[in-house]
Amino acid sequence: MCKNKSDKKLRLTIFEMTLFAMFSAMMFISKIIMEFLPNFHLLGMFVILLTVVYRKKALIPIYIYVLLNGVYAGFNMWWVPYLYVWTVLWAVAMLLPKNMSKGAQMVVYPLVCGLHGLCFGVLYAPAQMVMFSLNLEQTIAWVVSGLAFDALHAVGNFISGLLVFPLSIVLKKMNKTIAKV
Repeated sequence: MCKNKSDKKLRLTIFEMTLFAMFSAMMFISKIIMEFLPNFHLLGMFVILLTVVYRKKALIPIYIYVLLNGVYAGFNMWWVPYLYVWTVLWAVAMLLPKNMSKGAQMVVYPLVCGLHGLCFGVLYAPAQMVMFSLNLEQTIAWVVSGLAFDALHAVGNFISGLLVFPLSIVLKKMNKTIAKV
């Protein structure tokens, strides 16, 4: 039994469990399908979408996705930064005001998504620095050498981020409909 309101908010419904499993799978499959495009994927869009709609609970499908990636491609060094790079985007999305105007949402969500793509190399760098014993100079060189890919990542993320606002409307309506049942 829930003792207080915050306990109740963190409980998962069967609908949410099913939806989170589906989103985790969609995140994973979309990444696999889109691997032929350099740094273009829907992951940032999914992270922001889920965070806007489900807040703290969004961490569940995010980390199921991270786990699926490790199971599929191996828990190797490339995987370690995945333990925090998506959490950074989730945290930024959590800091966004809940009561933004529709116009602001249509601009802010793609921008945040794009900035995450642009900063991906910088976010990845601390793990690279530790795992490969790089000094600061080497780490900066590593980040600079990847800027072209981060720029592509930013463009792809911005484009996919345009889906956050319309999909959040659909997902919120779907949640209200299911809650009535």
